[in-house]
Amino acid sequence: MENHQLYSCDDHLDLPNVPRDLWTNRLPSRMHELGPHVVERDGKHVWMAGGKMLGVSGKMEAHLTAISRLPGIEDDGFRASNPELRLQDMEHDGIHASIVYGAGALSGFPIHDPEVHREVLRAWNDWAAEEFNAYAPDRLSALPFLPTGSVDEAVREFEHCMEIGHRGAIINPFSVDLKNDDWDRLWAAVSSADVPISFHIGRGTSLSPYIIRERAPYSSIVPMQMDEPLALMIFMGALVRYPSMKLVLAESGIGWLPYFVGRMDDQFEKHCVPYDDCIKTRPSEIFARQIYSTFEEEPLGPSLIPLMGPDNFMWACDYPHVDSTWPDSHHAIEKSLGKLDESAIRKLTGETCQRLYKLP
Repeated sequence: MENHQLYSCDDHLDLPNVPRDLWTNRLPSRMHELGPHVVERDGKHVWMAGGKMLGVSGKMEAHLTAISRLPGIEDDGFRASNPELRLQDMEHDGIHASIVYGAGALSGFPIHDPEVHREVLRAWNDWAAEEFNAYAPDRLSALPFLPTGSVDEAVREFEHCMEIGHRGAIINPFSVDLKNDDWDRLWAAVSSADVPISFHIGRGTSLSPYIIRERAPYSSIVPMQMDEPLALMIFMGALVRYPSMKLVLAESGIGWLPYFVGRMDDQFEKHCVPYDDCIKTRPSEIFARQIYSTFEEEPLGPSLIPLMGPDNFMWACDYPHVDSTWPDSHHAIEKSLGKLDESAIRKLTGETCQRLYKLP
């Protein structure tokens, strides 16, 4: 595995790391106060939007980022958003390409004005394509966000993102009525473009990762919050109607999926087979054909992955998060997946991600 180049299918670029002028440079002046902008409070730089504090800007405490693990690395808090320095960190860890989930992937942007929210997402999507990904388009892919206010808005932004070169897109499944077939217009556009659409964990629970006492229970359950969006995408028929569409469950892990997919098959037999107004394809077949899940370290991986096969799971470094495998990802992979055969490990840690996102 030492000479094997890794493709990390779920890394991050969080709000503290984002250039402070990203939105003020790209939003109309009338939206500067309503959109994300940085102010100084009590000697600290913080992100604000519409009078609400979103979080810190710049350098975080050492225990909150993986970058602090490597002595001699200079980080002013913006290393992760500097493509040149980020590539240096990827080289250090043997990572050839990175799929990046940007600011808002976990908690979203709490901006209630639909026009401002739409323009905030557009600004991110343009910056990601024009300034971040463009530095090394074969290696860096910060994904764009789609608005959820209406199907029309989502489709328009998706088409814009395809025009400027994005390799996929993210939409928040907890803000979309996945029972409503009107969203077929978006699924049709995604299917036609032949790029994956991502649902990222972070919602679906009343617990908060920002409250210390709730952090552990939140982190324990949040991957499994993908159960409802997954069940709806399968049983409401979107994935059957668009059999070439690819859906990524980002950071959902592996552990719960063999049980859940098996249970969906069981419920399919009981509640779908006898009735005409229901899907006629087994959920496990849909999963194998169209769904991908990303994971980091999976202690039970060698036992669980053979239950469903290695083709639908993709490893992630999760840089620069504190629970990242960086800067020793090869060792972490060997420890977690070493009992699997070499061909399976290559699929899990590179080949599937490379193929899905059409990376060189």
